[in-house]
Amino acid sequence: MIDLNHGSGAQYATSRPTPDITTALSDAIDIGLGARQRSERPRRYVSSSGLGRACQRQIQYDYLAVPKDEGQDFTPRTLRIFEAGHRGEDMVASWMRLAGFDLRTERDDGRQFGFTALGGRFKGHIDGCIVSGPVQMSYPALWETKALGASSWKDTVKRGVIVSKPVYAAQIALYQAYLDLPNPALFTALNRDTMEIYAELVPFDAALAQQMSDRAVAVVRASDAQDLLPREAAEPTSVVCKGGMAAGHWHPPCAWAQQCWRAKS
Repeated sequence: MIDLNHGSGAQYATSRPTPDITTALSDAIDIGLGARQRSERPRRYVSSSGLGRACQRQIQYDYLAVPKDEGQDFTPRTLRIFEAGHRGEDMVASWMRLAGFDLRTERDDGRQFGFTALGGRFKGHIDGCIVSGPVQMSYPALWETKALGASSWKDTVKRGVIVSKPVYAAQIALYQAYLDLPNPALFTALNRDTMEIYAELVPFDAALAQQMSDRAVAVVRASDAQDLLPREAAEPTSVVCKGGMAAGHWHPPCAWAQQCWRAKS
């Protein structure tokens, strides 16, 4: 017979609380994600992925790798979302190849296709180029894809990528111009919640490509001259600074808003 009171006299031993394994595991993962993020070298070039943002000064701060305001680094949750997005893009690429598309996503040396301008101070890297495929469209064509949350995905389906996601539209136009891919680009969006896929052919917008290219030149020249580019907002309470919806577009909070408004101009 088991003596449940062994070594305890007349009373049971006080039970110790069971550790919360979910919290412990999440904390350990967050520490790892944060360490990896801090170990990455900051970009020292104007990236095509951010040129469509509303504020030129925000783009300039990013180009100069200015440290973000306190508390404005990416949270572990955001880093997880970013990684899920990258994994989603890889899945869509594999599905397209299974469907019969000749999709090229990297060069022989394993690096992404892309372009470099302004002596290496303006760069862009594409998701891929479609050489041929089972659907009727013009080839070769730029391929850009995103993995989106349900609400963002639904808005893209409803309004189209050009209206719903102008930052993506700017990317697409630049890639079409610099990589000499004037055929309509194939944009795909994966709903991370339902795994639905939205596809859209995006005609080449030469005027937008020129506007974004000129913006990259302006950022580099102003930075060389140690001049700050103008803010988009007239006051720090603007959604461009604080984040939010304006004119049907979502603006993430600016990571440099505090130091921007401490500047003299």
